[in-house]
Amino acid sequence: MELHPSVRECFRPWIRSLALALVVLGGSLVLVILIFPACRRWRRRLLQGWTRAAAAVLHLRIEVRGTPPRPPFLLVANHLSYLDVLVLASRVPGCLFVAKSEVRRWPLLGPICRGMGTLFVERGCRRHLPRLLAAIEEALARGEGVVFFPEGTSTAGDTVAAFRSPLLAVAARAGRPVHPAVLEYRESAACWWGEMDLVPHLWDLLALPRIEAVLDLAGAPVVERDRKRLAERLHAAVLERFRPAA
Repeated sequence: MELHPSVRECFRPWIRSLALALVVLGGSLVLVILIFPACRRWRRRLLQGWTRAAAAVLHLRIEVRGTPPRPPFLLVANHLSYLDVLVLASRVPGCLFVAKSEVRRWPLLGPICRGMGTLFVERGCRRHLPRLLAAIEEALARGEGVVFFPEGTSTAGDTVAAFRSPLLAVAARAGRPVHPAVLEYRESAACWWGEMDLVPHLWDLLALPRIEAVLDLAGAPVVERDRKRLAERLHAAVLERFRPAA
């Protein structure tokens, strides 16, 4: 007997939350096995499969424009939601993210980010910056692709905030190209910003029939020796192709 649509909608977040928990738990257990450097190639494949599975549970449909860069690379994107990590990691191979330290404690995304080997930044602590820049350089030397969000925080999806430049010092002093990426969501409900509580927002997302995202990688990489000028040019490249959420 077919369930009434209202009944299906009632059970949808419960079913998806259980499926998501199983995906996170299963991926975490396999990652424990693949902690050794010799397993790095398999680890990358697992992470991409893991994030694609999580995106499938959320019914997160992703339209990709352009071609993802091959590691090693530096990539920056505008920041709209915790979903950005799933969108990027599921479609761009070899991603290693830079995220604020609070993400470690988040449900769902915290375990995924720790499993990915995310580099965590202590916001407001200038003494931590040289160690973080060194860690980014080491990751690039290992052949990783490093991704971060230079806005410094997520936004409501109406525009792209100014890009901060400190982490771009790695690219500026080496003359390394930086790839701009544009993230968009068809539904503004996917955006998470300001003082929103994480768990209620995630629960509301689990109740949506689907979430449609766009990942635009069509922009040309930017090379600039001055980090502030580099931040301005990357911001302009992202803002030019960004479309606000409905």
